[in-house]
Amino acid sequence: MYSEIQRERADIGGLMARPEYREWNPELIKPKKLLNPVKASRSHQELHRELLMNHRRGLGVDSKPELQRVLEHRRRNQIIKKKMEELEAKRLQCPFEQELLRRQQRLNQLEKPPEKEEDRAPEFIKVRENLRRITTLTSEERVL
Repeated sequence: MYSEIQRERADIGGLMARPEYREWNPELIKPKKLLNPVKASRSHQELHRELLMNHRRGLGVDSKPELQRVLEHRRRNQIIKKKMEELEAKRLQCPFEQELLRRQQRLNQLEKPPEKEEDRAPEFIKVRENLRRITTLTSEERVL
């Protein structure tokens, strides 16, 4: 099968016109090798030069030039500052909304029952008072 394909290619090759490079007519324009536009571009040459220098220095491909790192760091800081400013703007609302929030907080404080001093006392004092009440209750029951 492979040999048949080779024979067909040989037949096709015989049909195609092959230029005779040895017998050039001096009046004809000689073909030149086309330049690769990517390799010919200045940015590609600079990138290739930088990669070669980094390779000679022993730096990895992943490491970035200092300028690029600094610019990325600044960009990142700007984004963070922008987000913080947006949050700050949300917090600092118009004066009317601030006053509404203050009033709502006052109402919430008034609705809460005030904490008793007993609630703040340590636990062992609470237990002691409970024991006193129990003993007084049992003595009153005896009287009845």
